[in-house]
Amino acid sequence: MSQPSAPLTNQPQLPPESFDVLTLGESMALLAAQTTGPLHEVSHFTRYLAGAETNVAIGLARLGLRVGWLSRLGQDAFGDFVLDAVRREGVDVSHVVRDASRSTGFMLKGRSLHGQDPTTDYYRRGSAASALSVADFDAPWFARARHLHLTGIAPALSASSAALVAHAMQAMRELGRSVSFDPNLRPRLWSSPEQMRLHLNALAIQAHWVLPGLAEGQWLTGQHTPAQIARFFLDQGVQAVVVKLGAQGAYVAADGFEGQVPGVPVSQVVDTVGAGDGFAAGFISARLEGRSWAEAAARGNWVGAQAVQSAGDMDGLPLRAALPAHL
Repeated sequence: MSQPSAPLTNQPQLPPESFDVLTLGESMALLAAQTTGPLHEVSHFTRYLAGAETNVAIGLARLGLRVGWLSRLGQDAFGDFVLDAVRREGVDVSHVVRDASRSTGFMLKGRSLHGQDPTTDYYRRGSAASALSVADFDAPWFARARHLHLTGIAPALSASSAALVAHAMQAMRELGRSVSFDPNLRPRLWSSPEQMRLHLNALAIQAHWVLPGLAEGQWLTGQHTPAQIARFFLDQGVQAVVVKLGAQGAYVAADGFEGQVPGVPVSQVVDTVGAGDGFAAGFISARLEGRSWAEAAARGNWVGAQAVQSAGDMDGLPLRAALPAHL
């Protein structure tokens, strides 16, 4: 496959204390089963951090980028845990609000034997993060960033959180910053499948880079092949579409470049949750460094492959020093 020659989105030069990437959304405590079997029969769990946006933020920080995360957490033990965990990774948490009137969300996750998607139970209704709103948007803080990464989870939390996502996306586009969007479908958080489809497609076409999984793309667009899914979004003005194909890699369509970038084999898949977030971290980091679409997808595939070899959602995300030389 030939490499594209298209430049990155033109962006103004920012001062050294600025951010490479900002993101926003809910992060939770994750209690992962230590043994297999139905969740109600499991007696012992291990605590981890969970949240698509913080997975990406931490993945980017470990790859050497300057990252900030905006959210709301309860004034409780889970909130303390989440905040400390994200802060320790070097992510800016200055815009995380502690809410004494609401609780931090948490989730239970089962353990699978052969790497298949685990069972999950969420406890997040009415959580602190569901109170996110446009009032949390700090324009000068966002203006310090080169790129904004969003997912389809934050707009599913509440109407006010959805308004914040849309506002942040529009504001960053008006500033000439690039925006990436991972649909991250969570049907249980939406009132209906049709509401989810309409809302997420409307957000996706406002992004520069859209990063769906194959099944997500098929469901959102009604198309079948990666090329058809990509065309659906490209025809509506999106700059680049990357359809994640799991072990088969990723299909990339951008600026006249189209092709599949092979996946990275792994000896054992422990947990697939977080693989897409790892891909996003690798892909975004490479693009912001000026690498080609194919190179960015290759790095994304490699980071995602590391993520599936650990039990936690973000525990397997690599440090920059671990990147192979060609990535």
